Amino acid sequence: MKFKKFGSKWVVSINIGEEVVETLKKFCEDNKIKLGTINGIGAVKKATIGFYNLETKKYYPKELDGDYEITSLLGNISTMNGEVYLHLHINLADSNYNTLGGHLNSAVIGGVGEFIIEEIEGEIERGFNEDVGLNLLFQ
Repeated sequence: MKFKKFGSKWVVSINIGEEVVETLKKFCEDNKIKLGTINGIGAVKKATIGFYNLETKKYYPKELDGDYEITSLLGNISTMNGEVYLHLHINLADSNYNTLGGHLNSAVIGGVGEFIIEEIEGEIERGFNEDVGLNLLFQ
């Protein structure tokens, strides 16, 4: 991984073979980023995305194996129980230009991973909301 800071923004390049979620989380921990936004593009060779069903209050994962373009990765950074918490969504395109998207559980960089993190001064602690079944901001 390589990175450079410009004001409140970080430009982060994740190497081939590195896992996106854990790498970004560790980056935020190491740089004491507790609140912010993330966006990115690149290419992965493997990913697990999830769809949250509001009725059952469960995530349903889908594993993807093969080459996919990250057409969009968006998310936010907060904390939960004092630890960095990333909430990331992703859209991925396959070789037939079909897209799949959802909550990003994990992804392994296959070609390139280029991300911009915008750090916001402050901290927001997430909490579990029983009505929705999710960890939400401002509980």
